[in-house]
Amino acid sequence: MWKCMRAASLWTIWEERNGRIFQEKERSLAEVKECIMTRTISWLKTSDLFVNYSIDDLRRNWAVVASTTSTNIILQAERKSPPEGHKFTKEGSKQALLNLTQDPEMGGGYIFEFDKFSDRDVCRDFVGKVLGKIQSMVSSGQDARAVSERSAVAVHDEQLSTREMEHRMKLLREDSELQKLHKQFVIAGVLTESEFWATRKKLLDTDARTSKQRVGFKSAMLADVRPLTDGRTNKVTFSLTPEIIHQIFAEKPAVHQAFLNFVPNKMTEKDFWTKYCRAEYLHRTKNSIAAAAEAAEDEELAIFLKHDDILASEARRKIRRVDPTLDMEADQGDDYMHLPDHGIFRDGNKEVMDSEYELYKRTLSQDLNRHAAVVLEGRALDLELGDTRTVAEALARSKQVELATESSDEKANEKRLERLSQMAGIEDLQSSRGLPFAPLCIKDPREYFDSQQANALQALGDTIGGMKPINYSLSTEEAYGSLRDLISEMKATGLNHPVVKPDVALKVLNALTQHLSSTKHHVGKNPQESVLDRLPRKTKEELLHHWTSIQELLKHFWSSYPITTTHLYSKVTRLKDAMSQIYPKLQEIKESMQSDFRHQVSLLVQPMLQALDAAFAHYEAELQKRSTKAGTRPNGTV
Repeated sequence: MWKCMRAASLWTIWEERNGRIFQEKERSLAEVKECIMTRTISWLKTSDLFVNYSIDDLRRNWAVVASTTSTNIILQAERKSPPEGHKFTKEGSKQALLNLTQDPEMGGGYIFEFDKFSDRDVCRDFVGKVLGKIQSMVSSGQDARAVSERSAVAVHDEQLSTREMEHRMKLLREDSELQKLHKQFVIAGVLTESEFWATRKKLLDTDARTSKQRVGFKSAMLADVRPLTDGRTNKVTFSLTPEIIHQIFAEKPAVHQAFLNFVPNKMTEKDFWTKYCRAEYLHRTKNSIAAAAEAAEDEELAIFLKHDDILASEARRKIRRVDPTLDMEADQGDDYMHLPDHGIFRDGNKEVMDSEYELYKRTLSQDLNRHAAVVLEGRALDLELGDTRTVAEALARSKQVELATESSDEKANEKRLERLSQMAGIEDLQSSRGLPFAPLCIKDPREYFDSQQANALQALGDTIGGMKPINYSLSTEEAYGSLRDLISEMKATGLNHPVVKPDVALKVLNALTQHLSSTKHHVGKNPQESVLDRLPRKTKEELLHHWTSIQELLKHFWSSYPITTTHLYSKVTRLKDAMSQIYPKLQEIKESMQSDFRHQVSLLVQPMLQALDAAFAHYEAELQKRSTKAGTRPNGTV
């Protein structure tokens, strides 16, 4: 019964008791054989990587036999249908559970409990691949067995991960039309699973379906994150999430640089954020004297209390890139910030202090402007927020790249200097600047202009080559006489060519008459509604579904040519049979309609029938060519 199995391999048996799956102790190969003969086993597991199975021998009792790189598992499905799906608990939960869902009428499902999440994840990935194989085998149906060996191997060897299977199932749940096509063609055996999804690679593409936009920072300021106070004690609690820490690093470069310098060489991360929260608490108390006193005693705390020097250098660097004609110093006195009793401070309070404590003062306008600038710049990182050290180092690398780009961009600096020189001068006192041009070099002007005239005459002659040349140098009497002769000739002989062909005019008249007669009951309705909107809802949905089905079939039909393999020939045959079944359905829809809508439905169905007729004509022509080639072959050739 077993092939290539080591005698020393230890197996783990899982047995069902009262709807739950329990794990027994590890058993040897002989004990496993005895258990298989005496009682029902729900699950077998081994960690031996060199175990192989004989699928033919196990097919009587075991529905699925497969292996992964780390764990070999056999799932029994005797007297029960295969699992329909699987669910699992998130990592970090109390229990590592794996639930194999099944049809309730067939006995429900199985719930497996694991000791470790890593073991559960291995089994989860394996079950995902097995369910993919089961779905592929069921959807292919009986017709898939007649496909060539090459196609069978390609279909059944398609390894799908759990994420890919879940994404396909999600697409089918969200798109009802796609679900109908999948049920109509894949489950019916017209198309295989891989053929159906091969034409929808954009839907399966992970990069294409992910959003190209990056989530920015929230509009809430760090000042809005207020600490929690305990009324019984003097304890103050600050809550710092990874999102808030990332925002602190972005808005306060000095704090970011201090974290890289101090953690973990000089202090722990907890001590670092404790000092930072202490500095924020001192700023909230608006006591600059106390802040200056503590900064004098603690050098690390002083970094958080003083103004950000890195931020000031960045501001000066940005000012150098501002339009040189904008004089910001001239407007310095317009804001009244330098005058006493003016300005907006935190919580609407204003205090007058000495200039020596000005270094530890922070206004609301400064925080508001800095926060607005960071929000507008957006996130510089796309990584997940978790480890603070990793986020800080990644942000530092992005800043270095930004500085290197600015310093190496010499062309931008040259353009800035050129713009500075242009704006520094007064336009009224400068000569007009001509636009740059490429000089036209003509060695022989006569040859150039003669050739241009010859080309123009040749082009004019091509357009009137089939007409009789006319002499335009006529007098008034001659022109009038020529016109009278033409009028007399037309009166005598008539027009040789009618303005409108009679058969075309009759066809247009009949079409307009039928259209007016069919729309006489719809006078006064919305003129923007289409013909489909006037049809009954059921008929409209049927026509749209048939049109979508025809498009799907024709897409696979035309992509199968030229037929070079047996697999393609079998595929085209299945598609032809499916398309032939649409003809009576369309005819049935036309016959079931009322007389007022029958003509409109015929106009809608006509393009569908023309597309199908073109496909069948091509199929019959190719079939005739194949039979002709087969008849002209000499005897003995294949």
